[in-house]
Parts: sequence; C-alpha cells; structure tokens
Amino acid sequence: MTTLSTAIWVQISFFAHLMGAVSCAAAALWVLQRCDPRRVDRGPILLALVLTGIWSAITAAFGPSSPYSELAETVRNMGWIWLLFRLFATDGRDESLRLIRPVVAVLALVELLHPLLLLVEARSVITPELKALTLQISNLLRMLVAVGALVLLHNLYAGAANASRQLLRWSALALVLAWSYELNLYTVAYLSGEIPSTLISLRGAVDMVLALILAVGASPVTSGLQFSPSRAVAFRSLSLLLIGGYLIVMAIITRSLSLLGGDLGRLTQIGFLVMAITAAIIWLPSPRLRGWVRVTAVKHLFQHRYDYREEWLRFTRTIGRGTAAEQDLHERAIKALADITDSPAGLLLAPNEEAQLALVARWRWSSIEVPAQAADYALAGLLEQQNFILDLDQVRSGIDHHGEVALVPEWLRNDDQAWALVPLLHFDRLVGAVVLSRPPVSRKLDWEDLDMLRVVGQQLASYLAEQSGQQALMEASRFDEFNRRMAFVMHDIKNLASQLSLLARNAEKHSENPDFRADMLVTLRNSSDKLNALLARLGRYGSGQIHARQQVDLEQLVKHLVDRFRPVHTVSLTRSEPCLVMADQDALEQALIHIVQNAIDASDDDAPVMIDLVADGINARVEIVDNGAGMSLAFQRNGLFKPFVSSKEGGFGIGAYESRELIRAMGGRLDVESREGLGSRFTIILPLAEAAVLLNADRRKTTEVA
Repeated sequence: MTTLSTAIWVQISFFAHLMGAVSCAAAALWVLQRCDPRRVDRGPILLALVLTGIWSAITAAFGPSSPYSELAETVRNMGWIWLLFRLFATDGRDESLRLIRPVVAVLALVELLHPLLLLVEARSVITPELKALTLQISNLLRMLVAVGALVLLHNLYAGAANASRQLLRWSALALVLAWSYELNLYTVAYLSGEIPSTLISLRGAVDMVLALILAVGASPVTSGLQFSPSRAVAFRSLSLLLIGGYLIVMAIITRSLSLLGGDLGRLTQIGFLVMAITAAIIWLPSPRLRGWVRVTAVKHLFQHRYDYREEWLRFTRTIGRGTAAEQDLHERAIKALADITDSPAGLLLAPNEEAQLALVARWRWSSIEVPAQAADYALAGLLEQQNFILDLDQVRSGIDHHGEVALVPEWLRNDDQAWALVPLLHFDRLVGAVVLSRPPVSRKLDWEDLDMLRVVGQQLASYLAEQSGQQALMEASRFDEFNRRMAFVMHDIKNLASQLSLLARNAEKHSENPDFRADMLVTLRNSSDKLNALLARLGRYGSGQIHARQQVDLEQLVKHLVDRFRPVHTVSLTRSEPCLVMADQDALEQALIHIVQNAIDASDDDAPVMIDLVADGINARVEIVDNGAGMSLAFQRNGLFKPFVSSKEGGFGIGAYESRELIRAMGGRLDVESREGLGSRFTIILPLAEAAVLLNADRRKTTEVA
C-alpha cells in the first residue's frame, strides 16, 4: 500500500510540474506581448517566469529530490528575489530606501549557500547523522529566506503610494503565495525531519497559479480586475472554515484522548465524541451563530456593510411579492426593513386622526404588548420635523439629541428587544414608523445603518402613501355608486309618499262611510309619516351632519339603551356616573345603537356586553366591551371604519363608519382596542357640557382678537 501511494504521488508530481512549466512559458509569452515595455518590473517578471518554468521542467524530468532540481530551485529563488527588489522601483523607492539593498543582498547570500551544501554532500562521505543535519540546515535556510521575503513584501505594499498599489498588487500577491507555500513546506520538513511528499509534489500547481497571477497583473486590460467575492460566498466560506476548524479541534482532542489507553481511554474518547457532535448539532444551525458569522465576514472582508445591489433586489422582491402569510403591504413593509438589519421582528405604527401613533401591523412579534395609543402626537411631530432614526439603546442610557428621551413611551423603554425606531416620511409628512427588534447578534447602529434605513424608509413611505391614495379613490368611487343608488330609492319613496298623501286627501273628500274613512285616514297618515321619516333619514345618511347640539343626559340615554336591548341580549351597565354632554341626542343614540348591536353580533348568546360610563373631569367616556371574536389589526386599520367593508355575513359595512362620523361631528372621538379571540373595546369620548361651553367661549375670544 505504501509503494502504491508513493507511485501515485510521483505521477501527480510529474504532471503538476509539467503543467507548471507550460503555464510559465505561456505566461512569459503573454507578458512579452501585452506588458508595457516602459514598466520597470517587465524584465524581472519575464526572468522570474522563465526561471520558474525551467525549474518546473527539470523537476518533472529528474524528480524533486534530484541535485539538478535543487540547484534549479536556487536559481529560481534568485529570480524571485530580483523581482522583489525591482518592485520597489515602481515608485522610486529603490533609491530612497537604501536599507532594502542590504536585506536583499543577505537573502541572496543565504540562498547561495544551498549550492555549497549540495557540493559538500556530493564530494564528502556523509554518515546518516550528517546527512540529516545537512537536510535540517537546508530547510532552515529556506525558511529564513521565505520569512525575509515575506517581510519585504509586507513593507513593499504597506509603504507604497495608492497609485503604485495598482501595479504592485498582482505581482506582490503572486510572490506572497509562492513564499508562503515555501515557508509552510520547509517548516513542516524542519519539524518532521523529512521532506513531505504531498507538499513537494504539489509545488508545480503553485507555479501554475503564480504564472496566472503574474500574467493578469502584467496586462493593462486585466490588471484593474479586483477579487470581490459576494457576501454569500464570504458567508459560506467563513462558515465552512468555522465548521472545518471545529472538526479539526474535535479530531485532535479525540486523538489525544486515545493516548490514555485501555478501556478508560476508549470510553473517554466515545464520550467526548458524543458531546462534541451534540454540541455541533445544537450550535451550528443556531441563528445567533449565523448572525455572528455574517457580521464578522462583513466587518473584516468588505469595505461596506451592505451589498447595495442585493439589498435593493431583496427589497423589491419583498414588497412586490408577498407570501401567503404576508399578503398585507404593511407586514411586507416591516419585513423589508427588518431584513436589512437582520432583525427577527418588527412593528408598524401610523398616525391616527389625532396625530397619535397607533399600532397598524406587527410582523413576528406577538409577545410585545402595545397600547391603543402607542405614542403621543409630540413624538410623531418630532420624527416628522427632524427625520432621524431613534436608537432606543441611547434613549435607555439617557442620551438626548432632539428631546426624544421624554417622548418615548414606557412600553418601548421597558422592552429590551426594541432596538430602533425608523420614521417613514413622504414629502416631509410622517406616514408611519417601524420599530425594529434587536438582531440575534446585538450591535450598535452606525452611519451606514442609518443611511440605509433612512433611504429605504422613504421608499416604503411612498408605497404606503400610494396605497392610502388608492384606498381613498376606491372609497370615493363606492360612495358615488352608493349615492347613485340612493338617488333612485329616494325618488321612488318620494313618489310613494306623494301618492299616499294624495290618497289621504281624496279619501277625506269622497269617502262616505265615516268609520271606514276614519280607519283609512289613520292608516294612510301613519304610512305617510313613516315613509317621510325614512326619506328624511336616508337623505342625511352617511353625511355626518347633526342638528344643533344641546345638553344631553348621557346617563339616562345609556340606561334607556340598556333597557331597550335587554329583551334581545344581556347588556350590563357596570358603572354609571351623571354626565351632561353637548350633543345631538338622536345622532348620539344612533351611534350607540350601532356600536352595541355590533358588540351583540360579535358575542355568543350567553356572553354579556358591558357598558361603563364615567366622567374624568373634562370628558365623558362610554366604554362598550364584548368578549367576542375580536378583530385583526389589518381589519381595524383597513376595514372597520371603511364604508361597505364588513366582517359580518350580509353586513352593509357603514354602521361603524356612520357612528364615528356622528361622534366626530359632536366634537368627540371613537377609539377601539381589539384582539382576535379576546374581544373588543369601543370607547366614545365626548366633552362634558361645562367644558364644551368654556371651550366655545375661548374660541370666540380668540376669533374676536384675531
């Protein structure tokens, strides 16, 4: 088996050195034809290629351990040393750095000691001990030459001007590769006391790579090429190196444990393997490890953190094509922004009618509790004016740039996973804000993160603004269709009411039977009154208009509402306080009926609907709570207060919209909190009568002064 292995490596060595000689010859012809004759290093490159090709050919013919090969290797190394020295002349440093010449001379002198060792070995009778000593001295000299050459190459490239590095980098890279391989080869040989057959056989392949690199750097067309691996390649390569290193360490420790011997050594070895493999199964696929590898690769291998082309392509794919679970644009917007920073989750907040930030959508972040008023209008205004990304870690540490520390809500401060708040601005108007969760490998936001998030945030804001505009157009179109239909209905009802009124008047004149006349008059007049009332209601339906406001006893109105629904469903008044508000009683009653009826429809038959009425000093608050199915964030944002959109089968979809518009017209507001599977809470807030009078008086004074 050993003889067969040796024969295989002999064949590999022959073909490798043969191809190395061919490659050097081809590269020399390429440099002769394509390289600029005015370049200082053109001649040394040609010389190095020719000498390397000759050495490869001699090694292929006589073998690596032949005296002819070793002598040719010395000549080849002298050519490399000469090329190294002439590379310093690319920016005139062969004259200015006079210390280089003595070092190069010493390297050449050390290299020339090898022919003397060969001569001593050939002419003297050497014992095995002296032969081994000669080999060790030869290996040591080769190591010294390789180390000195690598030090000079470092000084060459580190001290070169930027303009000179364009010419130096390929030649320097070729010499670094060659000398590094030589250093590794002779270090192993020096430590082991024998030449490693594997490494010595593959030197021809190194010559092929050296010839290719020198040829690329010699041509002005190809010298500008740069090795720029993609982030995916760098990430996978670093991952493979990490896994390979882990396996090597595991193998070394396992081999060391086997030295214990006996059953104890075997048991310890198996136990360690089980633990190491289990740790690898748990550790290698973890998101934290992948995040660390990605951050490390980007930090040390690339000039910029982001591959902007790949980030833009991924961004457009995420926004343009959502998966089955992420069809909503708001969720896709969060994901598109979170993917940039490797954030595992995020929230989207958007201004409501009072300019307060409210939760619109969440992506993979179900654990965080967000109140109905996620942030005050002051924070929304600050984000809109300053257009800056909020680093929540700085907020927690008390660092204040624009007064944001006092405005960040407590739920964001208390959750350590909340990492950054990115505003989405469209034409200097705040469309929304995305809260990003902390990446698996925590880090600080730097200038490149901020620039990237700011640009992507502006693009997302344009998409969200466009969607809002399209929804407004669709809503207006639906209203037009609804108004056209209602015009025909109103026309028919008006005709019917006119006919009934005429019939009633004719019956008064021509009916002869007094009893019949009385019954007919009562019936017709009731019908006419009902139709006219319906016509008047349809005429103002959806307009949001109310009659003149007056003081309304809200407590009595709510109690009357509870009594009205009691035969249909259990409606409990959990708390009641006297509250006088300025409102249109009919419109307010209509709004309350809509909301209570929706709560009843969403609840089971045995689940009560609870009403809570309190006064907080300025406003009256009516809370209507049910334990029904609840509503999703997407429906609350895009369907609850949209006309003609209903979650109930056969619903018309204008009850909630009409209620909100009526309450707004009375100077109040309607808030909603809902969770799927838990229920909903609708809160009507109206100013108390005394507060409304003071507010109106203050407005009149302001108007008179103006």
